[in-house]
Amino acid sequence: MTRSAPTPATSVIAGIDEAGRGALAGPVVAGACILPKMHIPRFIRDSKQLTPEQREEAFAWIEAKATYGWGLSEAQDIDAEGILTATERAMQRAVTMLEQTLRPTYLLIDGRDHFWFDYPHSSIIHGDALEACIAAASIVAKVTRDRLMCRRARVFRPYGFEIHKGYGTEEHFCAIKRFGPCVLHRHTFLRNAITPANSSATGHPDSARGPHDARSPVSTTAKRRQ
Repeated sequence: MTRSAPTPATSVIAGIDEAGRGALAGPVVAGACILPKMHIPRFIRDSKQLTPEQREEAFAWIEAKATYGWGLSEAQDIDAEGILTATERAMQRAVTMLEQTLRPTYLLIDGRDHFWFDYPHSSIIHGDALEACIAAASIVAKVTRDRLMCRRARVFRPYGFEIHKGYGTEEHFCAIKRFGPCVLHRHTFLRNAITPANSSATGHPDSARGPHDARSPVSTTAKRRQ
């Protein structure tokens, strides 16, 4: 349920965002972040506006100064239950790990979807461009997922996951056509993405929203440093 926002002086606000929702392969990863009450650097902004090098710099700052957690749902769970449920569960896991270090009092979630949490919360369209804590969460999610896909690329070499991170690029479609899908692929998404021209499989990585609803029991982590 979405509730009215708290007063800043009495609240510990966590931003929530995801990465990989529109990919054809790999998990959807969620980030949760509570920023310190200090000046926030300019590089803490929507991860889509940053280069990979800038995201790594921003993530290093978050590791050192902020409290964060992440969670994910794998491709098999997305196929079993759908992308919305998968995204919700990844976000819930991120919050669960976050609260082991610092318990939030209110959540701000990027997007228009209404997810369920144990905390009062609000969904904000384009929240990653409007709220610094959501932008930080988007960086956590994106960097975590990109690193994971690069590690998995060493096992599934023919697909080039280290390059496209599982999104529907021309190179990715060519690899699928040549080698067939692997265990990292979302079969429900592949059925709706026949060619690279399909609008649900191209464009900016997280602008695509694949088929409907999903989940997964996988590892998450949280960290806080002063």
